[in-house]
Amino acid sequence: MGTVSPSDTWAYALRLPHDPRAARVARMTVRAALGGHGRHGVLDSVELLASELVTNAYRHTRGPCSLRLTALSDGRLRVGVWDSSPYVPAPFAQPPGDAESGRGLRLVQAYADSWGGWSLGDDVLPRGAGKLLWFEVRG
Repeated sequence: MGTVSPSDTWAYALRLPHDPRAARVARMTVRAALGGHGRHGVLDSVELLASELVTNAYRHTRGPCSLRLTALSDGRLRVGVWDSSPYVPAPFAQPPGDAESGRGLRLVQAYADSWGGWSLGDDVLPRGAGKLLWFEVRG
């Protein structure tokens, strides 16, 4: 009998309601998924950054959001948070500044290996679909 080894690539998606507890649920989901796949080296940073993006979705929109974790074949982990607002925040498009707001997004810039965002009008998302902010980490 042969042994089946789990795939190095996987994806989890979670739809979160517009609720102040959504960031906590996102953190627990990240911890369970990454821990279950032995990705302990990036767990703390991914948990923090995913929580920041979900918190921003709650604070700046009135609708639900979605969290997606994707392990890529080259060892990278991609995390995306979709929400209903088409506005991609400035820290994803400009260098960090000293503003009071946007500190969580500057954490993404500091700890992620790459990041970005797409909004309506982009070729990636259909018109009216909101935006997707994402980041990637290695390890």
